[in-house]
Amino acid sequence: MFVYNITMKVDNTIEEEWILWQKEIHIPEIMSTGYFYDHRFFKLLEQDEDEGKTYVIQYFALEKKDYEDYIHHHAQVLREKAFLKWGNQFIAFRTLLKSV
Repeated sequence: MFVYNITMKVDNTIEEEWILWQKEIHIPEIMSTGYFYDHRFFKLLEQDEDEGKTYVIQYFALEKKDYEDYIHHHAQVLREKAFLKWGNQFIAFRTLLKSV
């Protein structure tokens, strides 16, 4: 199993609207690509939240190729949609994990 892990710091002024957008629009768009079989959405606790809250969304893929195909065919367009909507009000850090 592979986990596409996205950690994001979100400006406090957009937090509630951003969470709703993630749940209703962005996550369903990513899941509809068919490359991931499940996802989880977390809020990091015990973090300095003065400059924003930190969230993690994990997408689960059976094969590394599923992740690679998503990155190759869909990731850029969906990242651009997020940037057009939110601009610099969030930052994201992406990693790929493998179950051992």
